[in-house]
Amino acid sequence: MRDTRGALERWRAAPSDVLSPWFAGALAIAILLLLAVWLVSLTVPPDPSGIELVGISDTNHLREAGSILGRNLLVLALHATACVAGFIAGSSLRQVAETKSGFSRIVHERAGPIALVWVALVTLFSLGTQAFALGFDAAAISGDLKISSGVLILTVLPHALVELTAVFLPLAAWLIASRRDEWADLLAATFLTVAIAIPMLLASAAIEVRVWPTLLRAVSPTLN
Repeated sequence: MRDTRGALERWRAAPSDVLSPWFAGALAIAILLLLAVWLVSLTVPPDPSGIELVGISDTNHLREAGSILGRNLLVLALHATACVAGFIAGSSLRQVAETKSGFSRIVHERAGPIALVWVALVTLFSLGTQAFALGFDAAAISGDLKISSGVLILTVLPHALVELTAVFLPLAAWLIASRRDEWADLLAATFLTVAIAIPMLLASAAIEVRVWPTLLRAVSPTLN
C-alpha cells in the first residue's frame, strides 16, 4: 500500500506523463484489434441466420446499453485482474522472496516470471478470442446489411475506439510497467485505469445505442 500511495502521489504531480502513454498504448491495441476483426471478417463466411443489431432489432435502449456495459465491464475486469497479477508476480513475490531462504526462496523467485508468462498468454488468448468472435459477427452483419465489412468497421469507430481504449487501459499500463520494470506501480495503475475506464464505457454504450443505428441506416440499402 505504501508503494501504491507513493505512485498515486507521484502521478498527481505530472498526470499527463502517466496517462499519455497509457492512452496511446490502449488506442494502439484497440486499432490492432479492429484490424484483426476486419481481416477475420474477410476470411469467414457470413452466418445466414444473421445477428441482432443494437438499436434496430431491439429498440429498448436502456436494456441494450445495460447489456453492452455488462459485457465490457467483464472484459475490463479480466484486464484489471491481469494488471493485479502483474503487480503480485513482479513486485510482491520479489519482496517476499527476500525474506525466504533455501527451496522456499527459489520457489518465490521462479514463481514471478512463470506467473508473468501465464498472464501474457491469458491476455493474448483474450485478444484472440475477441478478434475471432467480433470478426464472425462483422461478417454476419455486413452480409445482412449488404455492405462491406470495411464500411461496417468505419460505422463502429465512434463507439468502438472509446470502448476498446477504455477496456485496454489496464493492459497498456501492464505492458508499459513491464518494459520499465515498474511492477510496484501496477496496483495503483489498476485503480486508476478502472476509474477512468468506467465513465468511458458508459459514454461508448450511449453512443452505440443512439448513434450507431443511424450510421447503419445511412450506409445500408436494406435499412432504407
